[in-house]
Amino acid sequence: MSSPDINDLIRMLARLPGVGPRSARRLALCLLEDRETVMKPLMLQLDKTYASVKTCTRCGNLDSQDPCAICSEPRRNHKIICVVEGISDIWAVERTRAFDGVYHALGGVLSAIDGVRPDDLRINELLSRITTEGTEEVVLALAATVDGQTTAHYLTDKLAATGVRISRLAHGMPMGGELDYLDDGTLSTALRSRTAVKS
Repeated sequence: MSSPDINDLIRMLARLPGVGPRSARRLALCLLEDRETVMKPLMLQLDKTYASVKTCTRCGNLDSQDPCAICSEPRRNHKIICVVEGISDIWAVERTRAFDGVYHALGGVLSAIDGVRPDDLRINELLSRITTEGTEEVVLALAATVDGQTTAHYLTDKLAATGVRISRLAHGMPMGGELDYLDDGTLSTALRSRTAVKS
């Protein structure tokens, strides 16, 4: 490209998750060709969102209010906290409409390789919430990865002294999954997590 401005736009778009150089060029072209109907409204919305959206001081979610709409909803069960790695996980669980409690985003998971230590995560904030909000159950909804499970074990140890009930998401076979198509890790976890069949 001859224009530095266009090149800069493409580079910025390519920094978005899931957008490679080719997709960034296509997006830039779309924006530039429809500046009045696409680019300008997008700029205005980005500016508005930048000014209005803030981080919820209670759970770590993003919203235009603090506490966020989830934390402020009186009909939710505030005695159950679902602990997740990040905001995208809150949104994923919310999409299911299967959980009516509240959330706590840690801001990551423990990782020796990446140098993420307990003090780097929102663990102290979680412990404070449990003691001040009368929490009865903590659901550990962390990824079934080495780092996710390490974090879950660490939290289990830290939460043991609080007396709160600790539960974890079930891992194993997905609904509709066929044994032949499952990876070895998923199948192994399903076998280890098997439950008795009531007769």
